Amino acid sequence: MNIIPFAFVLFGAILPHVCSALPLQDLIDAAPDGGVLAPPKGVYEGPVRISHPIILDGSHGVTIDAGGEGSVIYLSTDGAIVKNLTLRNSGDQHNDVDAGIQVKGNYNTIKNNSIENCLFGVDLSQSDNNIVRKNYITSKGDRSLGLRGDAIRLWYSKNNEVSENTIVDSRDVVVWYSESNRLVNNSMRDGRYGIHFMYSQYNEVTENSIEGNSVGIFLMYSDNVVLRRNNISHGDGPTAMGIGLKESSGITIEGNNVFYCSRGMYFDVSPLQPDTINRIARNTIAFNGMGVVFHNDWVGNELVGNVFRDNFQTVSVNTWASVKRNLWEGNYWDTYLGFDQDNDGIGDTPYKMKLYSDRLWIDVPSVSFFRSSPSLTVIDFLERLAPFSEPLLLLEDKSPILNEQQAMLRTSASRSEYEKDLPKRYDPFGLYSE
Repeated sequence: MNIIPFAFVLFGAILPHVCSALPLQDLIDAAPDGGVLAPPKGVYEGPVRISHPIILDGSHGVTIDAGGEGSVIYLSTDGAIVKNLTLRNSGDQHNDVDAGIQVKGNYNTIKNNSIENCLFGVDLSQSDNNIVRKNYITSKGDRSLGLRGDAIRLWYSKNNEVSENTIVDSRDVVVWYSESNRLVNNSMRDGRYGIHFMYSQYNEVTENSIEGNSVGIFLMYSDNVVLRRNNISHGDGPTAMGIGLKESSGITIEGNNVFYCSRGMYFDVSPLQPDTINRIARNTIAFNGMGVVFHNDWVGNELVGNVFRDNFQTVSVNTWASVKRNLWEGNYWDTYLGFDQDNDGIGDTPYKMKLYSDRLWIDVPSVSFFRSSPSLTVIDFLERLAPFSEPLLLLEDKSPILNEQQAMLRTSASRSEYEKDLPKRYDPFGLYSE
């Protein structure tokens, strides 16, 4: 690798005031391909443009301030590295996607940067095989949530890795029209959508912490996406949810924790494609207003080995319909009242969820305030004791598990057999092989 001349790298040690005398753009333009540019400590004026492959290293304490105009850095090359910088004060134009870094190139690395008071954080447009790692990103906090920009935005981009970033007070992380991307071990707090997919296939979301967002992860018209071992919590508000699917097929939702959300999971006409299955396995869905909500009686979902406990309402449907045509098998239900006389860990009788007075607060949510009142308690008791009509059988699990841990272990035993059939990520350069 070429190294930029010694005078450039150590200029700050000789002339500490160089920042005000020599614009950063001139240093960038003078750096050779593959060269390392490590400017001295100071605040530099942006925006700046990187149009050839260099390593821009701000480890000496470099801040680039766009002064409220445009993006802080425009990166339009392949194979560049931008690291250890503080980027702040982008413009505020949504039409121009004013961002901390706008990327239009491949095989670039953006890491260890602090992006502050920028409308958008990192924007990748038609950019492939990039790495966005260990950045701290926050948007313009003086704006309402919907008027902020997206922390990370992938648009027609594939084979990118977004990992170990900390995102606070931004709007969304969006993946639109993009395939075969990995979002791993990120922290996303106090935004609108933790991660929002649209028309995006074969993506992977693993081991992220998503807390305090209106929606944790939402998939729209996206197929063959894997959501695995994510922690999603504290999504409150009337429309909030942990994980939502709309017209999405071939989805794997496995090993996630969904806690303290208005709705834990939400399914709307999913899966959409014929002869496809959404597999929801080994998740813990607890302490939510409603554990799982179906928009209608759509079929094609397999809910296996999940733990349902301490939800106000475990499963509900937005219409007077049953979801028993989906597969419910080997789940743990905290409301199961059966026995296990042969000690095999499986209930001797199926778990059947029937709707009695529950229908009142599903149809009229405000009635739920009175759920434990004496009057509703008596109504519910009488309906169960001597129902005037046959209650709706909402679902049936023929092999309910009596122990939470056992529910997950039973399904994990067949996990490798199932995973071999998962769609493979397009990875011609072996960047993501484990």
